[in-house]
Amino acid sequence: MPTNKTTETKASVPDFISQLESEQKQNDSNRLIDIMREISGSEPVMWGPTIIGFGKYRYKYDSGHGGEAPLIGFSPRKAAISLYVFTGLEKHQSYLAGLGKFKMGMACLYAKKLSDLNEDVLKNLMRQTIEYLQETYGER
Repeated sequence: MPTNKTTETKASVPDFISQLESEQKQNDSNRLIDIMREISGSEPVMWGPTIIGFGKYRYKYDSGHGGEAPLIGFSPRKAAISLYVFTGLEKHQSYLAGLGKFKMGMACLYAKKLSDLNEDVLKNLMRQTIEYLQETYGER
């Protein structure tokens, strides 16, 4: 069975943010940390070299593959901020209404900057995602 490449690490979140090349990415990252800490009730943790995650859950697919992942998180990448705050499920598409300017991935969203998004809608999306993951996989 393959091992997960993205796992929780002991790397410093503040050190990672301080090394981001743009002040905009640093400011957006610090704001996202404040929001995600408030919504999740968890402290930020590095997952792999570039993902900042909050809380965690254990999943297992029908195939037998499983692991741990953050409940919500983000990665301040060069082109855009990757937001891991959405289930990707069609039945949850309505939670995206009014979010703002973003692009969709499978189960993540991409925004150039945080100010492109409506923070209230983003917070609701995070709450709904956490609720779904905890109902589906159990609380951790």
